[in-house]
Amino acid sequence: MLDPVYYAVSAVMWCWHQLFGLLLGPSSGVAWALSVVFLVLTLRALLIRPFLAQVRSGRAMRAIAPQLAQLRKQYADDRPRLMQETKALQSAHGVNALGGCLPAVLQIPVFLGLLHVLRYFNRPGLTFEQNAAIPNYVFSPDQVRSFLEARLFGAPLSAYLSMPQQLLDSFGGHVERLDVAVVAVPLMLVAAVATHFSARHSAKQQPPDGPTASIMRFTPWIFPLGALVGGLFFPFPIAILVYWLTNNAWTLVQQRIVFSRLPALVSPPAPVVAPAAPALVPATPQDGDPAVNRAGGGGGAKRKRHASGHRPSRRRR
Repeated sequence: MLDPVYYAVSAVMWCWHQLFGLLLGPSSGVAWALSVVFLVLTLRALLIRPFLAQVRSGRAMRAIAPQLAQLRKQYADDRPRLMQETKALQSAHGVNALGGCLPAVLQIPVFLGLLHVLRYFNRPGLTFEQNAAIPNYVFSPDQVRSFLEARLFGAPLSAYLSMPQQLLDSFGGHVERLDVAVVAVPLMLVAAVATHFSARHSAKQQPPDGPTASIMRFTPWIFPLGALVGGLFFPFPIAILVYWLTNNAWTLVQQRIVFSRLPALVSPPAPVVAPAAPALVPATPQDGDPAVNRAGGGGGAKRKRHASGHRPSRRRR
């Protein structure tokens, strides 16, 4: 079902590896690592516009937070009405809850696709020669061999800390677990730190109160556990840690640029102003109105009448 994702991820990696392989050599671990880095950069560049929409929606959500709190208090016993009024208020101010999640949702299949492609370079139960003879989506057998032989500071890119020694030895030579730890542990720590700061910066842009406010306070401490726990106990290859670090570094830099240097791009939409009530037209003074005390046309003071009931004629000058 996810084959289109696997082919797309491997195709982007293939393109970048072709470029960096020409400069650094096809079996260079740095060239393969850079292909993963630029896979992330390619994806995040495509998500710039959804990210800006997410920021606009978040800032508008902060602006209407007091009104949302008032609605929750007003319709505490009428949940359908509360949902209706909340949706109307969010729509009037340009808040899109689904659009705010779009950048994160689109990154999930790419992460899973990269994890799958990396693991298929070195299939369990096969020797180095057997793996090197099988293509991996768009990668030819020669490129699979190149990947298996590549080392990043002495560690294979698809190796992970909990990998069995038999699999470590199927990379074309004996690989010490210490060599993997020397590369994986610093990547885990730096990725966790980058995740903490990006989640912390993102949490500051959320409404200070509301149903998700208490959860957002803990995300800067929960999200980094993904890099630490995943790197220690789960089959997260070194290349996945490179992906994680690059992704969160991009997020942190992008947030700082957008939130501090480009306020005009992400300013919240102007609030919807209710139409003003029509101005009242003063009534035309009627005859006999005691408030009318001035002479003149159209509502001026009336002239006195003779006893006969006729008006005195005006004196011509």
